[in-house]
Amino acid sequence: MLTAIDHVQLAAPPGSEGALRAYYVDVLGMTEIPKPPVLAARGGCWFQAGPVQLHLGIEEDFRPARKAHPGLGVTAIEAYAARLTDHGAPVTWDDNLPGHRRFYSEDPVGNRLEFLEPIRQTGA
Repeated sequence: MLTAIDHVQLAAPPGSEGALRAYYVDVLGMTEIPKPPVLAARGGCWFQAGPVQLHLGIEEDFRPARKAHPGLGVTAIEAYAARLTDHGAPVTWDDNLPGHRRFYSEDPVGNRLEFLEPIRQTGA
């Protein structure tokens, strides 16, 4: 029986770890977590925020994920979008998911990321 998603892995080109660290730590506010030594030798980096882990693995023939993407839950989505914009990351709002505010962005190597927050219902 499945109980949870342990992590999501995205690909990245060789030599991009510095840009990935700057984005995922400084812009998104995640924490880099150590990779096991045998996996660290392959390059790439892992990040975590609460129970969410994103792993970035190095792929020689890298092509960014343009459609496939992780959906990342956030709070204060307007402020979070402004944070990304202030750091030069693109923000594209999408109103097509009922009950949520959401936008798409890209990491520094072009992988698509979705950020979403449920809309709080008032009254009943």
